[in-house]
Amino acid sequence: MQRIPLIAGNWKMHTSLAEARALAGAVVSACKGLTDREIMIAPPFTALATVAEVVRGSQVRLAAQNVCWEEQGAFTGEIAPSMLRELGCSMAIIGHSERRQIFGETDALINQRVAGAMRFGITPVLCFGETLSEREAGQTMAVLERQVRAGLSGINVVEPASMVLAYEPVWAIGTGKTASEEQAQEAHEFVRNLLLTMYEKSIAQQMRILYGGSVNSGNVDALLHQPDIDGALVGGASLKADSFERIIHFRQ
Repeated sequence: MQRIPLIAGNWKMHTSLAEARALAGAVVSACKGLTDREIMIAPPFTALATVAEVVRGSQVRLAAQNVCWEEQGAFTGEIAPSMLRELGCSMAIIGHSERRQIFGETDALINQRVAGAMRFGITPVLCFGETLSEREAGQTMAVLERQVRAGLSGINVVEPASMVLAYEPVWAIGTGKTASEEQAQEAHEFVRNLLLTMYEKSIAQQMRILYGGSVNSGNVDALLHQPDIDGALVGGASLKADSFERIIHFRQ
């Protein structure tokens, strides 16, 4: 089934307000005329309002890099889904390996975030992926199954566009090492088949699964040529207008 590719830029903890404004403007310009793919950018929280002004009225979707599961309350340091929607966010990255590895977010907490985002109309981009030691121990598929099942536990997906998954092998994030297109496709195909055991066939076949992990202008075409890779979650290369533009204009 046809799935619309999604190219997502995760700016992480980068960009001043001036830099964010300029980069967002370049992304908007790069997207003009494109109708066969979607583009998303996730600035840091401090730049969301600034970037929202730049992308308003364009085809670029605005995302947050995390989201709380409650609408309000005593949650110091967290941001509510309703607050994000007020700024113009329609998506949120959840469960990124940096949240898991550095900040200790568990599968259960990530599941709460996914549920909360969907409850308030924010599309989650649920990240999952194995570490190098887990891959070398032959545990890749077991890790992916655990993280995907836990992250989606109790989540009723009735519209495939309301959920995005992102496979990001931890050993490939920010290291310059990228999973080969064969390795990436193997993982994506496994997750696609896993989804078929969790949801109706039409949902599982149409839900998008992105690849992330040192995606750049030189490898994006080969990666997105694979049948189960439906886009890219881009880190460092999304911070440079020229390289991200090339990724946006990938050729399948």
